Amino acid sequence: MKRVFGILGIAFLGGVFALGGYKLFIEQPQLIIEKTAEPALQTVRANYTPAIVNTVAEPTDFTEAAEKTVNAVVHVKNTAVKEVYNPLDEFFGGSGRSKRQQVGTGSGVIISSDGYIVTNNHVIDQATEIEITLNNRKKVIAELIGTDPDNDIALLKIDSDIELPYITFGNSDNARIGEWVLAVGNPYNLNSTVTAGIISAKGRDLEGSKNVVDSFIQTDAAVNPGNSGGALVNTRGELIGINTAITSRTGSYIGYSFAVPSNITKKIVDDLLEYGNVQEALIGFRPDPNSFDEVEGVRIGSIDEDSDALKAGLKAGDVITKVNNVKISKFSDLKGQLKAKRPGEVIDLTVDRDGEELVKTVTLSKRTSFVSNRFSVILKDLTESDKKKLNIEGGAKIVESSNKGFEYFEVGKGFIITKINGKEILNASQAVSILETYGKTNDRMYIEMLNLKGEVERYKF
Repeated sequence: MKRVFGILGIAFLGGVFALGGYKLFIEQPQLIIEKTAEPALQTVRANYTPAIVNTVAEPTDFTEAAEKTVNAVVHVKNTAVKEVYNPLDEFFGGSGRSKRQQVGTGSGVIISSDGYIVTNNHVIDQATEIEITLNNRKKVIAELIGTDPDNDIALLKIDSDIELPYITFGNSDNARIGEWVLAVGNPYNLNSTVTAGIISAKGRDLEGSKNVVDSFIQTDAAVNPGNSGGALVNTRGELIGINTAITSRTGSYIGYSFAVPSNITKKIVDDLLEYGNVQEALIGFRPDPNSFDEVEGVRIGSIDEDSDALKAGLKAGDVITKVNNVKISKFSDLKGQLKAKRPGEVIDLTVDRDGEELVKTVTLSKRTSFVSNRFSVILKDLTESDKKKLNIEGGAKIVESSNKGFEYFEVGKGFIITKINGKEILNASQAVSILETYGKTNDRMYIEMLNLKGEVERYKF
């Protein structure tokens, strides 16, 4: 019996030691949270009542805008024949020159039922033939009506026996940052492609861009090669821009695309149809470039002599803050407003003069001198007196030149360009537009001029 109790005792003690060891070395401590009841909250009436409570915004519907625009955006095919120089062929008795066909593609926007189409100038630049493919796959040849290389806009015309679908112009000044937009075009030859995004910025100045627009609408709608010349529309299907450029390290879309505002585009189209060239409007002052990063607006550096700006009472140091109640934050905003207006138009300028807000009414003047950077020459329109004296209808007078070829032939200030490559020159803008193509190809350029004695001289470059 004693032996049985001994075994039970040893077993009991073993269990105690085992339990104690488990508690001490194995079992983890438990965190116990004691909950206490919160006192009931009292409901107190406040004098603030939210305007909208527990509402869910309806998603934006793009279908109506897409249906309005997709049939009015066309595919543009540019065929150019370029002359290529091969010195090896010349060495073996050949001419050294051969012609090659180059094809480029882009997009265009039908803006009237009778077949006028807007696209980018770089889409059709140097084209020998322009083929338009409508959304129904019908192909037609387009006529080039006019171009504005500075703003990268071109106007085409096609003939059709039916009324064509078209997109109406919207007011790009009313477009707002954050507003939904659609980009419609033909990226990578994928016809009738629609992408959506928002307006990311306005009045965007692209550093390094050869365009003079400097007032682009920036969006995050996907735009890729082939979209150039296509439509940027709002959710009502109104044209607010022509898709023109992207900023990219790869050549493809990475989140930034840029469009020429519709107000600028429409003004260019109207000018090309009425005058054959773009009428540039000027206020008559030079900005203070040192103030661009210092003030909100555009500070006047100097006033041009005999300009309407001087007559209107503008002074150096004035900061332009509005044009016709449109806010001007930077110089690109002001350029964008002026590019949408014509010489002779009257505008109201709001200026800040030493803290005082003033409104000055200014009649915009016409630009008469133009610069050809490629040809290193400044040209000016002829006066009516010049035309009458020389018995000519038009031309472009050399104001200043640093062209080495001109210096060699002793061509300089006062000479008048009357023909380029056999084409009559009517004004300085037209002449510069043609001269700016010099150097892009290996083609020769033939220029006919009147010297200081009124004699005809011809030169080959």
